[in-house]
Amino acid sequence: MKNLLTRKDYNAAAAPSELKKVLGLGDIVFLGIASIIGAGSFSSLGEAIFAGGPGVIFLYIICGFACCFTAMCYAEFASRIPTAGSAYTYAYASFGEIVAWIIGWTLIMEYSFGNVFVSFSWSNYFTSFMKNLGIHIPEFLSTSYFEAQKGILSGTLNQRLINAWEHAPMLGNLKIIVDVPALCINLFITWVCYIGIKESRNLNNVFVLIKLIAIVLIIIVGSFYIDLSNWTPLNSETNLRSMMPNGFSGVMAAVSGVFFAYVGFDALSVLSEECKDPKRDLPRAMMITLVVCTTVYVLLVLVLTGMVDYRAFDGIGDPLSFIFNSDNANLIWMEFIISIVGVIAITTVLLVYQMGQPRIWYVMSKDGLLPKKFQTIHPKYKTPSFATVVTGIIVAIPIFFTEKTFILDFTSIGTIFAFCIVCGGILFYPQPKKGKGQFKIPFVNAKYVFPWMSIAAVATFYYLYPDFFATILEWGHPKEGEFRMSMSIYLLLLFGLAVLTFFKKLSLIPLLGLASCLYLLTGMTHNNWFWFLVWFAIGMVVYIFYGYRNSGLRKQNSNNSLAPDDQV
Repeated sequence: MKNLLTRKDYNAAAAPSELKKVLGLGDIVFLGIASIIGAGSFSSLGEAIFAGGPGVIFLYIICGFACCFTAMCYAEFASRIPTAGSAYTYAYASFGEIVAWIIGWTLIMEYSFGNVFVSFSWSNYFTSFMKNLGIHIPEFLSTSYFEAQKGILSGTLNQRLINAWEHAPMLGNLKIIVDVPALCINLFITWVCYIGIKESRNLNNVFVLIKLIAIVLIIIVGSFYIDLSNWTPLNSETNLRSMMPNGFSGVMAAVSGVFFAYVGFDALSVLSEECKDPKRDLPRAMMITLVVCTTVYVLLVLVLTGMVDYRAFDGIGDPLSFIFNSDNANLIWMEFIISIVGVIAITTVLLVYQMGQPRIWYVMSKDGLLPKKFQTIHPKYKTPSFATVVTGIIVAIPIFFTEKTFILDFTSIGTIFAFCIVCGGILFYPQPKKGKGQFKIPFVNAKYVFPWMSIAAVATFYYLYPDFFATILEWGHPKEGEFRMSMSIYLLLLFGLAVLTFFKKLSLIPLLGLASCLYLLTGMTHNNWFWFLVWFAIGMVVYIFYGYRNSGLRKQNSNNSLAPDDQV
């Protein structure tokens, strides 16, 4: 057990990185915007609006605050430990090897499986673009098998899914339905990441500029087509108008789609070893990226929910072009422009995620937790070539065997879990004096602040939503059972944090980040947790039979214990 909890000292002298240091402040900000504005706005935004209605704007704000505190924790870690690996590296320094492995394994969910969802969305925009050019890609070649099957079984009205199922060719008793564009874009992005970080950076910067211009155009043009009544849709059960037609629990059900939009600043810390001045630039870039992207999301939600009734976004993978099609604003020229930009925008998201995963495997391999082959650096391109190819394969395979909603939930729960570990890590990581050029979270003693803030938050929530809060005590009510249990666990954890804070000298900002992220986990269903735990169990098997036996830190500690005179 002692070996499992041994922390790694990243302040010790380390071998120079083989990766190229080519990223400046502007490049890092653009990479952050590339992954945040794209994953959420061009893909998962439609899912979030359908689940939460116009009131989902409040969830974006909540997530923005949670990510603000979390970003500060990431920024301090990135400034003090400018090493590739992101939350994995920070967990190794804070909690020890076993927690680091869990986070490293979880980050595969965030980056690799996250790119499966984004690939599906890219396919939606690409087929829409080709349709506007007069080229029809058959639905059975631009839809995943399980998405079409799920839609048919649930009685979907989405014509694309119906056509895919009804017109698919047969191989024996099996319908041939596969998302070919999603597979093709994955191959292209893998090749771009393989040939070099500099080439990836240049391509990304151009794409981000195009994307930002298009989003400004959407907000300006869309604002002229807003119907204010769409912001307060009628609830068929209560016959009342509200921004939250499905209640606050409906808003929280959108947490997967919303939080998926904010994983970009995590991807930035993965690129530490390729930054020119990571201690200075990474913290600044994270905060700039978060402020810009949260503002953009709030404006986009207002425009989309004002233009189209939230219920129309069911199963829509290209929401920004959807609002301008012939059934809505009927601005075909805007639909055409946005379909082009959507293809570009989501390409940048794929690029950042596909760059992140190989670098996590690279640093895990350096620690001995994965085979040495993952450390392979291409002699010409200076990229983790083997890990990049493996990432491409891991993204490609699920495209055949899964669908968007499952991947979105699966990815989001892993991301929030990683954020909790990072916030908790700052609380327990040794606090040295601030070094020159380093970012450090301002220390505010939470002893007399956080407990009262927790009480005030619960009281305010009870005052604003008494019916919703009361469901926690209604154990016999079947509809709210999952969320009721999640909220009960959250309140117990919040109480435990408040008691711990009162007896320990803990910092307020990381505590707020941890409490916020734990709250967002209450939006996850039992099904989400089940598959997360299955993935966790597989990871533990891999660790026991390979990582634990080959751990570089464990071997180092064993050698030191055998030769104490050689210790420094």
